[in-house]
Order: sequence, then C-alpha cells, then structure tokens
Amino acid sequence: MRLTVFWQRMAAHFGAGYAETFARDHVMTELGGRTVHQALDAGWEAKDVWRAVCSAMNVPAENR
Repeated sequence: MRLTVFWQRMAAHFGAGYAETFARDHVMTELGGRTVHQALDAGWEAKDVWRAVCSAMNVPAENR
C-alpha cells in the first residue's frame, strides 16, 4: 500500500482534519505503543499500520 492510499483511507474514515490528529496523538498497543506517525517513521509498512488502525478502531470491513 502506498502512503498516499493510506492517508486517503485515514481521511475517509476519520475525516480530513481528524486523521492527522489521530495519527499524531493516538498511541496504539497494536503498533507497539506507538502512534501512526511513529510506526511509519520506524519503518512499519503502511498496509500493516492500516490493518492495526482497522483493528483498533473497528473500521467496517467494506472500508478496509
């Protein structure tokens, strides 16, 4: 998954304004106690980060 697709999906689910806030501030156990930004900066694949977000935030299957 390209980062552009990842951010499009984040914006579609959370809204354009909140997606960035969530990615910056929400620490997720699914990402090893990291935020989305920290996980991506640490080298996590965008698809794996998206899967973690989907799992943690109950993203509907049709939006995954």
